[in-house]
Amino acid sequence: MKHLRACWRLLRLLGHIGKGLWIVALRFPALPPDQQHAHVQAWSVQLLAHAGIQLRIEGCPPLTGPVMLVANHLSWLDIPVMHAARHCRFVSKSDVQGWPLIGTLATAAGTLYIERSSRRDALRMVRSMQEALERGEVLAVFPEGTTGDGRAMLPFHANLLQAAVMAGAPVQPVGLRFADQATGATSFAPSYIGDETLVGSIWRTLCAPPIEAVVHYGVPEVADGRDRRAWAQHLHAVVDRLRQA
Repeated sequence: MKHLRACWRLLRLLGHIGKGLWIVALRFPALPPDQQHAHVQAWSVQLLAHAGIQLRIEGCPPLTGPVMLVANHLSWLDIPVMHAARHCRFVSKSDVQGWPLIGTLATAAGTLYIERSSRRDALRMVRSMQEALERGEVLAVFPEGTTGDGRAMLPFHANLLQAAVMAGAPVQPVGLRFADQATGATSFAPSYIGDETLVGSIWRTLCAPPIEAVVHYGVPEVADGRDRRAWAQHLHAVVDRLRQA
């Protein structure tokens, strides 16, 4: 039974991805940024529904920028979940840009790409993020740098926080969690870690009972004299509390 349900969800997802590519190719060029953002958010909400995932928002998403969202990283679903809660521009590794289908959609959603192995490119990205924040945009980063297992968080890398320090912009901590809708217990079905394949993680998610994606927004805060490393350690503790609340 669960495999039949998963196949139906997969068919709906593939159709929805096709719809997204059509919108990006034919409609986005004529739309102003705010309408593009609205399309991305609506598309992400529908994506979650097709995958059997219900969205729950706790706390207050930012109404406007400038603000940098800082969240824990669990799954390939994290980006559409956060887009569904509130459109934002993500900072992602450069590899994503070349992924079939996903790269096209990510680029259309305004993703900023960074070559993680290059110190020079990291400096370029910090400057680009600073400029985006000074324009009043909402950015989002996963300071862990990779997905964790959902049980314990990885340390935060502090480099990208420098953009918020330089722009004098607030950072808003965000805790992400996936839960079984029936029991409320943490669901590890969407996890994507280690040697797991993306296809395997997607299939496990589609086979799972209905899942609730919880996005818990904390209170925005400024550096208040802290350097990026001290700020990163503090934000790590705050995000850890939010994801378990």
